[in-house]
Amino acid sequence: MLLTPARHGVPALIRALRARSRATVFLTVPDGSIERFAREIAAGGVIPRGVAFVHCSGALGLDVLDVLAAENAVGSFHPLQSFPEPRPPEAFRGSLVAIDAGTDPLRRRLQRLARDVGAKPRQVRDSERVVYHAAAVFASNYLVALAGEAVELLRAIGWSEREAAAGLVPLMRGALAEVARRGPTGALTGPIRRGDVETVTRHLEALAAIDARSPRGGSRKADVYRMLGLTALEIASKSGLDPAAAEQVDRALTRDVAATRRRRR
Repeated sequence: MLLTPARHGVPALIRALRARSRATVFLTVPDGSIERFAREIAAGGVIPRGVAFVHCSGALGLDVLDVLAAENAVGSFHPLQSFPEPRPPEAFRGSLVAIDAGTDPLRRRLQRLARDVGAKPRQVRDSERVVYHAAAVFASNYLVALAGEAVELLRAIGWSEREAAAGLVPLMRGALAEVARRGPTGALTGPIRRGDVETVTRHLEALAAIDARSPRGGSRKADVYRMLGLTALEIASKSGLDPAAAEQVDRALTRDVAATRRRRR
């Protein structure tokens, strides 16, 4: 049974549950509403013990359902997948689903559900949830943000948004395929992996010029490049980049940052 605030009121839900001896209710509401919904359900009266309540938040633990846990099993079921709009069950295939539950029977039930839709269940406990969800944000939301930055750069030299996306998406797919095959240390390519400090410096100069022309001002694109460049440099160093070359790249990436800090003092 699926619960959404737009389609089900709590009184109607409770009436439906009292007619059942066993059900699993998925609270597919925004994170900030889960605990409130749980309180409203608990305040509605006795619910059969065979009813379990499961939230679908990636960042929250089972404690948001504590008010229900005294009488009913509670759990969490978070697909590690992007759903900007409704998608068919096939969208789950091959994806990881983060699962936790207060009872072993419910945990097994959620694991079966994940496998039934072709997903891969993995237990993620309360103490691991925030870091797990931050990793998901890096891998999905920030990937989109990076694509947006790259598209804007190509638009700055006259490409349309559609042309930019059409050119960049195959590159991104190829990079992700290499990450899947070889891991980040084996997949990294480009000037930082090669220790090409001259190219890195030219990139920073070009980005600073674009930032200077931006109506918003500041140096946002150059700063994003520097921050991610330092992260890429850590990976490149693990991949065997010569330490002397790594030091030169590090200086190029941090030189303007240090100068800006001195000017602000």
